[in-house]
Amino acid sequence: MTGPDLLIDHFLPHPHFELVRTALVDAPVKETYAAARELDFTDVRGGAVTAAGWLRMLPERWRNRHHGPPRRPTRLTADDLDAGSEWTLLGDRPGSEFALGAAGKFWKPVIVWRRVEADDFAGFEEHGYGKIVMAVAVFPYGPHRTLLTVHTRVAATDPESWLKLRRHWRAARPAVGAVHTALIRTMAANARQRALAAYARTDQA
Repeated sequence: MTGPDLLIDHFLPHPHFELVRTALVDAPVKETYAAARELDFTDVRGGAVTAAGWLRMLPERWRNRHHGPPRRPTRLTADDLDAGSEWTLLGDRPGSEFALGAAGKFWKPVIVWRRVEADDFAGFEEHGYGKIVMAVAVFPYGPHRTLLTVHTRVAATDPESWLKLRRHWRAARPAVGAVHTALIRTMAANARQRALAAYARTDQA
């Protein structure tokens, strides 16, 4: 018996490193998925960690797309990332899962990003780069609760880059884990709020 096919398995099936966080959310799948899919990453906080900061979502293309001075976006959803940065929305299965991905030289002090479109992502092997995929998936856990998963995978395109990525991952892994925890916490809280609002509307009907 095999489990369901996941987007992350399609786009990065053989990672060199990965990290997964899972939580049981007191909200149905519909509300939990909506909370995750519409999440504003600038709202995610976890101590000194911010999701927007970890994603380091401000490459030159984003900051200078209007030929203006560098600025921090006031809202940053998955769709915003796809529209205005080197991150690509690789896939979206509404009500189930979505995945974001990018290529880059993550080990550099200032990341050199490379946008790779969804159709080319799995086969992207240009030397000198790493690939990263962050996927969010929801699974029903009974009628009123949801199993929420945030899953990040990274891989290098060549042996030399793998050595650099390995050193970088050792240092970055705790921060990535903290961000996963913050993401899970924020998504779960937003999902519960959505569920309570939906129940309230039902009671008033």
